[in-house]
Amino acid sequence: MGLGAMTKCMKWRIKGVMENQVVMSNISVVLNHPKYPGNIGSAARCAKNMDVGEMIVVGPQEMEEEEIRRMATHAAADLVDSIRYVPTLRDALGPFQYVVGTTGRIGGSNLRRSMVSSMDLAETIAPVSRENRVALVFGSEDRGLTNKDLQLCNLLVTIPVAETFRSINLSHAVMIICYELFSYRGKDKPPSRSPRLASSDEVEAMYESLKEIFLKIDFINTKNPDYWMVAVRNLFSRTGLYSRDVKIIRGICRQVDLFGRGRTSGTAKEQKP
Repeated sequence: MGLGAMTKCMKWRIKGVMENQVVMSNISVVLNHPKYPGNIGSAARCAKNMDVGEMIVVGPQEMEEEEIRRMATHAAADLVDSIRYVPTLRDALGPFQYVVGTTGRIGGSNLRRSMVSSMDLAETIAPVSRENRVALVFGSEDRGLTNKDLQLCNLLVTIPVAETFRSINLSHAVMIICYELFSYRGKDKPPSRSPRLASSDEVEAMYESLKEIFLKIDFINTKNPDYWMVAVRNLFSRTGLYSRDVKIIRGICRQVDLFGRGRTSGTAKEQKP
């Protein structure tokens, strides 16, 4: 290989690695009902260390601000100033196209559909973060994320720890996950990217439309429809949904509903004797 070719190859490798990094400006930390103000401040400091520029807290804005700022230190004061408080996790995740839920439970529930180790998370997030906003969701200190919370996530991540003591401080979990993303430098291959995905609000509206239609056609059990919808969520979680995909699915649901009420002139209905 000549000098020119070697130089070109080195430039490509440097550029490729840089482009394969996680775009930290598209990463946000979401704390779901944290119990202690000190943990919010510590988490803000950790997020700031790893170049995360946004933090959202789910729950009432009644935490002791002085303690939050004391633990965050002055270096993360700007991040604390911009914390957005919202009433529900659904409200927090609405604008995001990709949601990562953290969990220490590795049981047999079918909610554990897509789970990766914290060490492997960045390889998945790097291409997604090029065109999409990504939320990292952390549960409360005592309960973590519930099954209902996990339903809102595209991917679940767990942090490997010793079996003798599995509990991790909230801010430590934030640091570990954010560090894995911040320090990722990609593989020695051409950079990849995922197109812009549908937002969480769009996807959840699609699931509501599907549930309504499934109930009307007796496809799912009426006694516990959300439980039966888990399998549907698992199906769609294995692939990225674009806004156009969601619109098509909701459009189909709308037409099925109209057809069932005799308000369309579908070919199949016209051919009936």
